[in-house]
Amino acid sequence: MNAIKETNFNFEGQTAFYKGKVRDVYTVADEYLVMVASDRISAFDVVLPRAIPFKGQVLNQIAAKFLRATQDILPNWVISVPDPSVTIGKKCEPFKVEMVIRGYLAGHAWRTYREGGRTLCGVQLPEGLKENDKLPSPIITPTTKAAFGHDEDISRDEIIRQGIVAEDDYIQLEKYTLALYQRGVEIAKERGLILVDTKYEFGKKDGQIYLMDEIHTPDSSRYFYAEGYAERQAKGESQRQLSKEFVRQWLIDNGFQGKDGQHVPEMTDEIVQSISERYIELYEHITGEGFVYPEAGEVIRRVEENVREALKKIA
Repeated sequence: MNAIKETNFNFEGQTAFYKGKVRDVYTVADEYLVMVASDRISAFDVVLPRAIPFKGQVLNQIAAKFLRATQDILPNWVISVPDPSVTIGKKCEPFKVEMVIRGYLAGHAWRTYREGGRTLCGVQLPEGLKENDKLPSPIITPTTKAAFGHDEDISRDEIIRQGIVAEDDYIQLEKYTLALYQRGVEIAKERGLILVDTKYEFGKKDGQIYLMDEIHTPDSSRYFYAEGYAERQAKGESQRQLSKEFVRQWLIDNGFQGKDGQHVPEMTDEIVQSISERYIELYEHITGEGFVYPEAGEVIRRVEENVREALKKIA
């Protein structure tokens, strides 16, 4: 299958390279970032052994759409999207926190609550909630950004006390996070979806705060189908999700949760194909647009040629 598992480019003026869990990031002239959304897939903080065709394109293009749809709220890092799987943007100094925002009691927040926790990242949660209930108002539950392993919950007060983010900047990040989430909720509603929770990353350049990375993708966000949500809640049933939760569930069903001694189950061609098809389905549902398959050909060569041409225009 013609997927982007890894890249090893050397662009003119390249000054650094960073390989993340799913992205290959090239720094050019210490001024620009070339972010290649590979087709690697991670779950439970583990990169799975096989790449998923078109997954990177799905995430890159959803992010590009939502970055365009929110640029009236604050500027973002994007300069161009020269390839279905690539974004080129401004190099910013990233804030060392991820701004997680939750409108519903799901995932990590629910697990904490179920175990008796009523405070999450310094935010007090009311009594009497059930899994997937809507919260009285959205809550921001930031995490520290870990280069490896797990991100860690942290409170607003601790972020400011430790000097991780200056207080003035952090107050502004909160305002942007709430506004971005509200925009995401509105767009999701138009698509018959509920934006349950998501996360944002921000950076700073020349004194200006920029929105960075991907936003509102199925890898960084959790969506429920709006139709039937209330009925399922009333009956105590699981919600229909539109996220990569199906990948996690397949791993759990096959005895893998990222713990010591566990092994990733075999990823057959059929499994890889089914995951690819689900990502394309996610794209079409979230965006309301048909997925456009790239022209056949060597995908790595296509990416490299498109990036080189784009860099000539901004050099």
